[in-house]
Amino acid sequence: MPDIKKYKITEPYLDLQCGLGEAPFWEKKRNTLRFVDIVKQKLHLVNLTEGPSSHKQWDLDFNIGTTADIEGNDKEFVFGGKLGYGIMDRETGKSTWIQKMWTDEERKPDGGGKPGKGETREVRMRSNDGSVDVKGRYFVGAMNDPAVVDALTDEGVLFRLDPDGSIHRMKESVSIPNGMSWTLDNKFMYFTDSPSGKIMKYPYDVETGNPSWDKGETFFTCPIEGGVPDGHAQDEEGFFWVALFGTGKVVRVNTEGEVVAEIECPTRCVTCPGFAGTELFITSAEEESPDEYPWSTKYQGGIFKIDVGVRGCPLNRFKYEVKA
Repeated sequence: MPDIKKYKITEPYLDLQCGLGEAPFWEKKRNTLRFVDIVKQKLHLVNLTEGPSSHKQWDLDFNIGTTADIEGNDKEFVFGGKLGYGIMDRETGKSTWIQKMWTDEERKPDGGGKPGKGETREVRMRSNDGSVDVKGRYFVGAMNDPAVVDALTDEGVLFRLDPDGSIHRMKESVSIPNGMSWTLDNKFMYFTDSPSGKIMKYPYDVETGNPSWDKGETFFTCPIEGGVPDGHAQDEEGFFWVALFGTGKVVRVNTEGEVVAEIECPTRCVTCPGFAGTELFITSAEEESPDEYPWSTKYQGGIFKIDVGVRGCPLNRFKYEVKA
């Protein structure tokens, strides 16, 4: 068992009290961090050269769960949102849907489906986490929207948007689709369904964009009782920094699935880490059990920062080939 390096964060970089902060993404050319608040329907931007005082936000008409850069387009970014995939102008906040996730049939009343609530499947679902593969395909997971349903079910779907604009259903019967990435040689894909407590590893055909779901192996299991793996970021050494929701910890995991470092945060519901150089930014959510964990409420929904001395693995850009 490797020695575990310990880090501790005592206060937030930005004390925003997000409902559900997610998807920290470094815009390297601008040295700007963007991230979202799914629950409060906001997009946040902060210039890291200027610091917290540069923070600005867009109020949205819908929730966004994940974003990615677009190859050859620094003015806009692509996102996974309430209804599907869209493109947003980062200067004005104007957005356009480019591919809806749900079929005409799924937009018809169905009695609430598995949760028994939400008039249509489209109404009771939303995007959560996502990632782009080396060929520029954008994987986004959709799940039951807690703002609509009372209890989450396995009605979720992992989608893939290809550069030609076509959409594909990659995996059904998902509950809370989260952290996804690829090995540095792109031979395997990692995928997290949070309630399972595990990150799974699947053989990946980079030419077709298809994982071998029937050949999956457990890569990592949350070692802390009551916690689940949420979002993760990969560093240049191929190690993972995994947010363990419900524990207040982000752990560094080596390629064998062993914990080699641990970051302690001053709130329990950490959601997703993201690199900007050697600095790791960590989003968080509102404390789910404030009476039981009052210590967690002071900085709930904050954005945290720590230098971990290793750079993040460069993120792939979505290669959108459809002309407007």
